[in-house]
Amino acid sequence: MKKEKIKKENIENMFNSIVDIDKPEDKKMQNIQDELECCTGTKKKIFFAVILLIFFSSFFGALFGFLSGGLTAKYFNKKEEIKGIKSETISISDKESSVVNAVEKANVSVVSIIVSKDVPKFRSFFDDPFGFRPFFSPFDDNSSNSGSTEKMEIGGGSGFIVSMDGIVVTNKHVVSDENAEYTVITSDSQEHKATIIARHPTMDIALLKIEGNNFSAIDLGDSDNLKVGQSVIAIGNPLGEFSNSVSLGIISGLKRDIVAGSGMGDSEKLMGIIQTDAAINPGNSGGPLLDINGDVIGVNVAVAQGAENIGFALPVNVVKKTLDQINENGKISVPFIGVRYAIINGEIQKENNLPFDYGALVVRGEKITDLAVTPASPADKAGIVENDIILEIAEEKITEKKTLSDLVSQHEVGENIAVKFWHKGEIKEVQIKLEERK
Repeated sequence: MKKEKIKKENIENMFNSIVDIDKPEDKKMQNIQDELECCTGTKKKIFFAVILLIFFSSFFGALFGFLSGGLTAKYFNKKEEIKGIKSETISISDKESSVVNAVEKANVSVVSIIVSKDVPKFRSFFDDPFGFRPFFSPFDDNSSNSGSTEKMEIGGGSGFIVSMDGIVVTNKHVVSDENAEYTVITSDSQEHKATIIARHPTMDIALLKIEGNNFSAIDLGDSDNLKVGQSVIAIGNPLGEFSNSVSLGIISGLKRDIVAGSGMGDSEKLMGIIQTDAAINPGNSGGPLLDINGDVIGVNVAVAQGAENIGFALPVNVVKKTLDQINENGKISVPFIGVRYAIINGEIQKENNLPFDYGALVVRGEKITDLAVTPASPADKAGIVENDIILEIAEEKITEKKTLSDLVSQHEVGENIAVKFWHKGEIKEVQIKLEERK
């Protein structure tokens, strides 16, 4: 208050000096003094406001300090959570490193396959003034066969080397043309003329041979212990242009049965195959499907048209069995009993009033030549006829998951197996000696 009184006196002296200079009227001076009184009251209010502000600042400061301990603890807990996330990021990096290592390990064994063939050579009655021949040209209308041929690339696919002396695995449909020539391009861009060793009679598998003795052979894994959801890697030559392209995915399903067509009218049934969402495109056929260790667990074979990320691969254990037969016998031997059949389930049983909801119903095909039982076959010799139901092979029931072909393929040519079948109202059991499919 003393300071305020001194300030008031100073202000009054200041105005008094102003009055001495300007000589104001008494009424004007009175107004100024009233304003000074007002200002002094305002100063008092400001003073008390400052005191209150200091009080509340101290109060809320103490309250904030009390709470900050809990908040700080939560912050450090959150920080620990962030550390946990960081450790997960490291594990993802480890996975990426595993993928890179797997690709580097297998890539040297993956090859591209070029299909070439002599095709008729056409000549035009008119020269093309533009110096090139487009996909559509008016000059094509006046062309004719010159009588000669020229070698052209007509297709391609992928494969992988399985032995140091140059055995290459691919799909049978990649090398199905017996009149074509096949060239294998290795990862170092070297071209090798290939010869066909064998085409599997029932599986979409073929073996090629290229000359050499120091090739890098890929490691073959085990397709019997695969799990849905495990990571897989596909390598191949998509579209015949991008050699050794890599795509990553998972196993989406196991033991799938599909009918695959080439788009040229022919088709085949693929059974017990692997489904994956790893990108597989035309040209990937015959390339390897790898596990995270870089071992082959499948042979890429087909992709679902009109869908995304639905590809299929043949289990590698089929390939291993084929290689064993080639090494032992020099050829692929496939056992058969000689019947055409349809698998029975509960729905088929009800629709056809059959006595069983499992088994293989022996039926005739659509063509007159599609006989239910092949003459002189093991089944014919055993007395099996059309409309019989084969129930068991070697004491295993025939079902949708274990078909007749699946069970027969588990045995070898020349082996005797027990066959149980239903014939004209009674169940019979006979021994059948498996023969080689021609």
